[in-house]
Amino acid sequence: MKEALLYEKLDNRKVKCNLCAHHCKIAPGKWGICNVRENINGTLQTHVYGRTIARHVDPIEKKPLYHFYPGSKAFSIGTAGCNFHCDFCQNCAISQVTSPGILELGSTSSPAEIVQEALDAGCRSIAYTYTEPTIFFEYCNDIGPLAREAGLKNVFVSNGFMTSEMLDISSPWLDAVNVDLKAYQDETYRRLMGGRLHPVLESMKHIVNKGIWLEVTSLIIPGINDSQGELRQMAHFIANELGVDVPWHISRFFPGYKMEDVSPTSLDTLQKAKEAGEEAGLNYIYIGNVPASADQNTLCPSCLDTLIERYGYQVVANNITNGQCPQCGYRISVVG
Repeated sequence: MKEALLYEKLDNRKVKCNLCAHHCKIAPGKWGICNVRENINGTLQTHVYGRTIARHVDPIEKKPLYHFYPGSKAFSIGTAGCNFHCDFCQNCAISQVTSPGILELGSTSSPAEIVQEALDAGCRSIAYTYTEPTIFFEYCNDIGPLAREAGLKNVFVSNGFMTSEMLDISSPWLDAVNVDLKAYQDETYRRLMGGRLHPVLESMKHIVNKGIWLEVTSLIIPGINDSQGELRQMAHFIANELGVDVPWHISRFFPGYKMEDVSPTSLDTLQKAKEAGEEAGLNYIYIGNVPASADQNTLCPSCLDTLIERYGYQVVANNITNGQCPQCGYRISVVG
């Protein structure tokens, strides 16, 4: 265990956690919504520091980050727990912790050991992913600066439900974030995720204002967030509040967890989502979870030449030259 960051001590040995937008007030002996932080005699402790329940070497495109060192490898780590409880969670076995015993699973590694593993694997970055990195932020915050010193980049794959204070602390070492914009209705967030929409929108704006590279993913679920009106709302928010160069990843839903009875997203719906993005003026729109789709390629917004060709999570060709389209000279928003 390790004492948590960003919490307040209240009366009667209660504490208030300020890492995420739940701002849990926790009585002694009780746990936060994330199920990994416990109030022990008036001190908030994290049970997952230094203990990864998943670690793999992944293509950065799997995060998905298509404009951040395309074709590079990311050393991906995650711990148990999450501050959301999504009915459609794809990592529910590790994110939806139901007993403290699960927290004892996984491998124990120091921050320096994680950095060395990433270097040994030939990775360009460390990705804090699989579950919400906010809930194991103390670990991230110790690994991140060491990774930077070693020449590695740091990437969050997040639901965006963190506080601005947490982002401020991480901004000196955090290089890129992919945020799941899961819907554009607050009621959907409350009912299916156990969260709220507004903090997610504010986090994305804060990330952009901090100069951290941002990409947005939206899992399109039939009957939940697939109306043309809601798709347009998401697309216009990205374009107007975050910028037309922020990539939008439109992801196909497949049945799972508590939503086994919902059909996969139709290809027609995915194309309508892409059209909503185009109408909003977004320059980079991708369709994911559709094997061998040409909509995974990066096109020049000006001449529409194919600049980065992808097959699945692999980059087949990258024709960007000095950050520009070799055909027309248009400057492409890409890092690395």
